[in-house]
Amino acid sequence: MAAPSRAGLQMTPFEWFLLVVLGATWGGTFFFNAIALPEVPPLVVIVIRVAIASLILWGVVFAFGVPVPRGWSAWRTITIMSAFNSALPFFLIAWGQLHIASGLAAILIATSPLYAVVLAHFWTDDERMSPGKLAGVASGLVGVVFLIGPAVLAGIGQNLLAQLSVVGAAVCYAMSAIYGRRFARLNIAPTMVATGQMTMTTVLILPFALVFSPPWAIAMPSLNAWGAILGLAVLASAFAYLLYFRILSTAGAINLLLVNFLVPVSALLLGIFILGEALTREQVVGMAFIALGLALIDGRLLARWRGVPAA
Repeated sequence: MAAPSRAGLQMTPFEWFLLVVLGATWGGTFFFNAIALPEVPPLVVIVIRVAIASLILWGVVFAFGVPVPRGWSAWRTITIMSAFNSALPFFLIAWGQLHIASGLAAILIATSPLYAVVLAHFWTDDERMSPGKLAGVASGLVGVVFLIGPAVLAGIGQNLLAQLSVVGAAVCYAMSAIYGRRFARLNIAPTMVATGQMTMTTVLILPFALVFSPPWAIAMPSLNAWGAILGLAVLASAFAYLLYFRILSTAGAINLLLVNFLVPVSALLLGIFILGEALTREQVVGMAFIALGLALIDGRLLARWRGVPAA
């Protein structure tokens, strides 16, 4: 199957809707980690999370008769995707979040679209770098900083190894989003890619968890910790990756990674509407910068303003 055309990588209203839902779903990831990680080692959290997600997704595959790939080439590609899109970044984020604040971790993860813009320019033919995309990424990052609170940047430079760990996860996400576009050429359904990724992530992580964090050597977690792990498995893994690969298959890597700008927005809105938290002036400014960034990367509003058709 040929790679999608540039026009095919434009975000439709339905894909924007899916992206917003994905952002809302992933908005709880840092919250769930903050509850689970003080009681359960990162490797154990990850392996339970992806194992449960795998079982759920295999149920979806069999229930809907999704074709299962048989060849070694397909499963090799899925395994590489699993390593760089879940196994490695999950561990890097979980370990980093033990040493730095969740807000700073969210800002560092939000840099992934910047890496994707640069890498996609060299690795793809239809997601070229442009001044609009770079300006959009910069605007989005500024928005995330305002949204979470500029004061969190005071932590930059402290626990440098933990910060680099989270940045490494952001780079992994950028690389894997671009790499994952090849599943369209292999004719593997997005549902099967999500299932395969969670399955192979379980296979990759389990030996390390058994050796370095044997589950039988830790105290029984509280109900809150189990609930957080279940939330990571069902929402942040099984459901989220169904959306992730659906968006990637039609909208491309750069558009997909815009979700990292929406995650803190969704977390903020959940706090306002569910927990009754107050909306600050800085947060309004942050959401405005994020909206501007999304519009610049999408490109169509800028093209209309210039009076030319969008590419």
